[in-house]
Amino acid sequence: MGTAAASALVAGAVIISGGIGAVVAAASAPAVASADESPSPYYVASPTGAVWPLGGAIDHGSMAGRPLNGAIVGITLTPDHGGYWLVGSDGGIFSFGDARFYGSTGSERLNRPVIGMASTPDGRGYWLYAGDGGVFTFGDAGFHGSTGGERLNQPIVSMAPTGDGRGYWEVAADGGVFNFGDAGFSGSLGGRALGQSVSRIVPAAGGGYWEVAHDGDVYPFGSATSQRPPVIALLHTIEGPGDVAMEWAMAQLGKPYQWGGAGPASFDCSGLVMRAWQDAGVAIPRVAADQYNFGAHVTIAQLRIGDLVYWASNPSDPATIEHVAMYIGGGHMVNAPYTGTVVRTDWIGGPGFVNLGSRP
Repeated sequence: MGTAAASALVAGAVIISGGIGAVVAAASAPAVASADESPSPYYVASPTGAVWPLGGAIDHGSMAGRPLNGAIVGITLTPDHGGYWLVGSDGGIFSFGDARFYGSTGSERLNRPVIGMASTPDGRGYWLYAGDGGVFTFGDAGFHGSTGGERLNQPIVSMAPTGDGRGYWEVAADGGVFNFGDAGFSGSLGGRALGQSVSRIVPAAGGGYWEVAHDGDVYPFGSATSQRPPVIALLHTIEGPGDVAMEWAMAQLGKPYQWGGAGPASFDCSGLVMRAWQDAGVAIPRVAADQYNFGAHVTIAQLRIGDLVYWASNPSDPATIEHVAMYIGGGHMVNAPYTGTVVRTDWIGGPGFVNLGSRP
């Protein structure tokens, strides 16, 4: 269960660079960045239509609670980050903030469902793309080729334009990169064992790019190796029970903290994560210190979505653990902090942070 000590969670936090998880060399294992790096905001969207702005990102709205013809399959920021589009599996487009509507494939018959979109550099158009890499253009977006009709090892999951919009990259779930138009090839994660899928490719100034893994870890290529990642938006997909637990926990945002609470109306820290993992089909202990000793221990650099992180009065002594939270990717967690607060998201780290998490 939580204590008032959790009120200091943000102060002195161990921050993940870029706010998107560890920025790592393409050939290395993820590593937590130093605490003096200030993270960037980022967005996570759910297939249900919910959008979770994290780390100070501005909430422009969502489709949460509204009827959908199909699941949300992508989120794309406008170039100035003043809005975003959500795209449905039927190609329907939902625009928020300063995002504008330029058309959709909602009424077309498609060989493969639309699985995402990318904005042109000026925000006056966009591309929609299907899992086979087929590309559909709207507004001032130009067609420069695609993998549509090619045999792929893994489906296309993301697309990003070059700085002048005269080319783009497509990336597959295994990290393989395909370049078209004036887009150059700077390397990829294709063939490397990450233990998770790649979710997005993001362009960098100078022709490089970042590949972003499912849990928000960022891998730079080309000119991106010397740059800081921008604000990034990711679609959260279900790859395992930790993702199911995360979706359930995030659905409790705004509910009040109550000592001993285990839902449905209120929660304490350990009650929240217990119920979330219960929804994923895994029974874990009720108390934070016991939860630490359940399942496998993982380093902070190995954290995956749904893993549990801890705070203790003596971080070197697990018997003094007094707070638990759930890792949701990108250096963020969801937790029920202390009396007088509500279920919310925070940065991981801070005084008393334990350097091992657990994976139920």
